[in-house]
Amino acid sequence: MTHPVRNVVIVVAALNLAYFGIEFTVAQAIGSVSLFADSVDFLEDTAVNLLIAIALGWSVARRAQVGMALAALLLVPGLATLWTAWAKFNMPLPPAPLALTVTGIGALLVNLTCAFLLARFRSDGGSLTKAAFLSARNDSLANVAIIGAGLVTAYTFSGWPDLVVGLGIAAMNADAAKEVWEAARAEQQASTAQS
Repeated sequence: MTHPVRNVVIVVAALNLAYFGIEFTVAQAIGSVSLFADSVDFLEDTAVNLLIAIALGWSVARRAQVGMALAALLLVPGLATLWTAWAKFNMPLPPAPLALTVTGIGALLVNLTCAFLLARFRSDGGSLTKAAFLSARNDSLANVAIIGAGLVTAYTFSGWPDLVVGLGIAAMNADAAKEVWEAARAEQQASTAQS
């Protein structure tokens, strides 16, 4: 029997993969740290949702192990962002504000759609679906910040708003990783207690 969450996470994975390509291309073209961080996050979300689709039929103990692996995976975009931010820190040239803002709006629409699709399942699959929902929710918040950075950049012609938002995205991913790790540990302990 097909798990009801599986079809949803496959759709979410496809949306994330499609927008990764768009956002990464724009980030490279305009030199945006925040769009780069967010594009890497779209790729990470693709992997998370595909792993969830595969692992849904597994035991609680195995799902908890995958949840812990996903917690580590959630740190990858943050590390990539820190590397990109370090490279741009000494010369924070502003990205093109219109492209930054419009791409941020597109990302927000994709992430809100994903969060809406996942919201009703966020407590049904333990740490796995919690990981997917938290990721989509955090990404929506990050996209609002990217849009704000685009508007501030248009006004100030500074590269700092983009850099600050990129670092904020890294911090949000670290916090989501901690929440998923804690949920996976709780699942693992419950599974051990039942054995």
